[in-house]
Amino acid sequence: MQVTFLGTSSGVPTRARNVSAVALRLPQRSEMWLFDCGEGTQHQFLRSELRLSQLRRVFVTHMHGDHVFGLPGLLASLGLAGNSNEGVDLYGPDPLESYLNGVLRTSSTRIGYPLKVHRVHDCAENGTLVYEDDDLMVRCTPLTHRVPAYAYRVDQKPLAGRFDVAKAKDLQIPPGPIYAQLKRGDTVTLEDGRVIDGTTLCGPERPGVSVVYCTDTVFCEAAVDLARGADLLIHESTFAHQESEMAYQKQHSTSTMAAQTAAEANVGQLVLTHLSPRYAPGNAVTPEDLLKEAQAIFPNTCLAKDFLTLEVKPRCNSL
Repeated sequence: MQVTFLGTSSGVPTRARNVSAVALRLPQRSEMWLFDCGEGTQHQFLRSELRLSQLRRVFVTHMHGDHVFGLPGLLASLGLAGNSNEGVDLYGPDPLESYLNGVLRTSSTRIGYPLKVHRVHDCAENGTLVYEDDDLMVRCTPLTHRVPAYAYRVDQKPLAGRFDVAKAKDLQIPPGPIYAQLKRGDTVTLEDGRVIDGTTLCGPERPGVSVVYCTDTVFCEAAVDLARGADLLIHESTFAHQESEMAYQKQHSTSTMAAQTAAEANVGQLVLTHLSPRYAPGNAVTPEDLLKEAQAIFPNTCLAKDFLTLEVKPRCNSL
């Protein structure tokens, strides 16, 4: 998976940071998913190397404007471009559908492709999957914020074990399309009548990649449970530790809360995002100060910035 940050500010955009949006690119299927869509997100796409035509799913954490105001415009532009024949599925809080319907209706905007909205409340409360296909699973959990908010986790299903080409050659299996079948673990009958079980030529299953997106919330155990063992945790860090009282009042996280979540969940890497504009470079406290606070608790932490792209790999496969 490939993660690109399109907006990393909280509340309002700054000169250096747009409001919340994170793209998850799935190169193996030429597909892209979007998490939140703050105002100006489609402009961020134009400044990136991402292809909006690959957008297939949008996951919305909550209905505050800095996370959804960019969605109607982006969906309208996608329709005008005529590049979304498969349609777009949206997942989010209960009001998401009425919000979109209201904006699109009152602006006389026609969406010329399939558009479906899925409410995630029941999945979050019951622990059921938000989405699943042959390769991926998505779960969510309720967070602690001023309005209903949800964190999302994307898990890639286990990958087939590595194919032993040398062993296949020793068995005098001719190279070609048959190798692809054996790599999938299929049972194949050769021209000479031998029946080969592909699983005997593959090593043990390899774990897939896992990414968690968690914003907006004050520290909560639900986020820890959802993130447990993930390869990458993207977590809001709206305030510095010295602003803890304000963080609790506004139900946002500090840098240390984000790090505590990462440490308790034993994730591979933590990325801080959703930073308050009050920490712009040149002010008394800067984003680098927030990073140092988090690293004191969870060393493998980095600071998101707009257009930062990360390649995410399972920890056991990337050591």
